[in-house]
Amino acid sequence: MPSNVTAIVPGTFDPVTVGHIDIVRRGACKFGRVVVGLVETPLRKSHLFDADEREYFLREALQDIPNVEVDRFNCLVVEFARRWEAHVILKGLRAISDFEYEFAMAQLNRKLAPDIETVFMMASPEHSFLSSSGVKEIAAFGGPVDDLVPTVVARRLRELYPPRA
Repeated sequence: MPSNVTAIVPGTFDPVTVGHIDIVRRGACKFGRVVVGLVETPLRKSHLFDADEREYFLREALQDIPNVEVDRFNCLVVEFARRWEAHVILKGLRAISDFEYEFAMAQLNRKLAPDIETVFMMASPEHSFLSSSGVKEIAAFGGPVDDLVPTVVARRLRELYPPRA
């Protein structure tokens, strides 16, 4: 890939997981700049963490990758991409169920912005089972999440859901 291509990685990241971080890291090796787009107010689902906290988690987890930036948005994904002059929307896929939803979104985005391509990256095998909702459920029942999320997120989840005796 040319080093002058900007890709966006949009999501709610509630919370960010090591699977998300893996996709961003791998994307940063393929594109000149990767902008992680944090959806401030998700329409499809309620969130555990507010936008400020989710942004903090992302910035902490991604601070060592020089060509990655974090920004918030509350608009169409293609409008966010245009704001950053990005020509790629990078999405991670875990399973066929992800593909069905993401395929439909990619087709809608292509209709709105034919000049912006959606690129799918398969999750690493060790992260193919991982979801933010699964992490929240494990944490809520006092289970260990330390190897599923960045340290800053694990610490915050332990504050919200202290381990059970």
